[in-house]
Amino acid sequence: MRIIKGHSFHIPVLGVGYSIDTPINVAPFGISSVISLVDDSLMEKMREFYCHKFDMPFKAISKKVDDFRAKRITSYLNVVEEIVERKFDELKKSVLNTGSELDKYLDLLPDTSSLKNKLNLGEKGRKTAEDFSKRVKEFLFPGSIDVNIMTKLDQVNQKDGVDLPIEYNDAHAALRGFANSKLSSSLVLSAGMSPRLYSYIENFEDFFPDEKGLIKKKIILKVSDFRSALVQGKMLAAKGLWISEYRIESGVNCGGHAFPTNGVLFGPILEEFKQNRQQLLDTCLEAYKAALEKKSLPQPATEPELIVSAQGGVGNNEEHNFLLDYYNMDSVGWGSPFMLVPEVISIDTDTMNLLAKGKENDYYFSGLSPLGVPFNSIKGASMSVRRLELAANGKAGTPCTKGFLRYNTEYTEKPICTSSREYQQKKLVDLQALNLPEAEYKKAYDKIIEPECLCVGLGASTKISKGMKVAESEKVTVCPGPNLAYFSKITSLKEMVDHIYGRTNILDKMPRPNMFIKEMNMYLDIFKERVEKFLNNMDDVKEKRNLEKFKKNLFDGIDYYRNLFADKKTEILEELDSLIKKYPVLNKEL
Repeated sequence: MRIIKGHSFHIPVLGVGYSIDTPINVAPFGISSVISLVDDSLMEKMREFYCHKFDMPFKAISKKVDDFRAKRITSYLNVVEEIVERKFDELKKSVLNTGSELDKYLDLLPDTSSLKNKLNLGEKGRKTAEDFSKRVKEFLFPGSIDVNIMTKLDQVNQKDGVDLPIEYNDAHAALRGFANSKLSSSLVLSAGMSPRLYSYIENFEDFFPDEKGLIKKKIILKVSDFRSALVQGKMLAAKGLWISEYRIESGVNCGGHAFPTNGVLFGPILEEFKQNRQQLLDTCLEAYKAALEKKSLPQPATEPELIVSAQGGVGNNEEHNFLLDYYNMDSVGWGSPFMLVPEVISIDTDTMNLLAKGKENDYYFSGLSPLGVPFNSIKGASMSVRRLELAANGKAGTPCTKGFLRYNTEYTEKPICTSSREYQQKKLVDLQALNLPEAEYKKAYDKIIEPECLCVGLGASTKISKGMKVAESEKVTVCPGPNLAYFSKITSLKEMVDHIYGRTNILDKMPRPNMFIKEMNMYLDIFKERVEKFLNNMDDVKEKRNLEKFKKNLFDGIDYYRNLFADKKTEILEELDSLIKKYPVLNKEL
């Protein structure tokens, strides 16, 4: 087992609102987490909430103010940082108090932490208060207050009916909001490549090394394969921008939006990073140094940090350690299980109970997202209930009040959202005109009304949990990964961290598949569905080629797991064989 300094896990972004204040709850204990920068209006409400709670001055930033989105984001992040600093300072001052926040900080650390050994609680009685206080101040550090931007959420904004310059686009403004904040942390870029957004990063000096070679604002790139990491890493390095961390996420076994590969499984992807990590470093470093020289910026005094982490479906200490020890990951993301830890995230009681009671069949791969990207969710969330009721009453769709996901121009010149009433009503009129058979009509109807308002739904739970006023129409969308089906206990931060580090077990007693087998099961379902659809249109030559490649990737992955676990885990091989037998479609010729 490797010796680490602090924690070996991080908490990824959880929807728009669920992790919006998570750093306030966990950063003082050295745990890093991620805030979504999608909804500036929600951040404004949260800033007001926390300013009142911590007796800090608050002045609202109206939408009438120029660049209000960026300014709201900057202001909220500065408030979060100040609160974390206050709490962390108080923690360090509680050195000799039994049962203090410092005790909690050290108690949460993994037993393999070098920091835990340096600041052993038993030393309190053997050292003077002054000496122990010095050691605490020297070695203790807070968790990182990181932020996430989905690069594709970069729609053009208008003022008085006129398009604003590109820097006022949603993602650009969010980037500027972070760049202008006081934070010294990381920007997580997700949802694919955006060359124009990457170029915009060059406008902010905090992303470049200072005279000591230190970078105040680092970049984390969320990726699903090695090639994408290499291409984007080199692209940014050529601009003098260093990717400090590559965060590998399962294409399907994750919370929220999913980006499935063409059948390439998580294990082989991690293996490729393991085998080619040095190539990634060398390639990017060469381009990085050349770019810094061209910009007359300081060269790094030492080799820059390159962290590789993984997330997606991890559920127990054995899997956690396997990712760290076998694949040499530097950190492991634990997301969905924290949706049952109200001490950590902002979630209303009804939704949390829904998640706690959910079983395997309740968690599903949905079409809820207006982006047209698969979206992991759970049956019975209040926004879905309301959506179906509205459609049954002839009022499919919802009023579009925030507009972050307006992308469709099928019926309009200006983009609209596919979850909006405007879009769904037009689409249903067209469907009626087709006079389809009943079964075919029902399938098309369900697909049209499935997208729901994520802009409101992913923030409503946060507002309810904080006792804020919510309109009757503000219902909850929730985005857990399927792994949460095996957790049913609403728990504390201490219990969840102890579970991660193997000091306790909070999993249900029901059988839980290995994380790699669960992901493969999801890909097999996708393959089966695509094959069935192809059989209704066998003239689609392109899809036939794609399915043949998908099938080959699946078999390559299966062979990889057979070799990987041959001498380690025979029960995983048994799971694998049992699963494959359920999919005879694998043995059919296309």
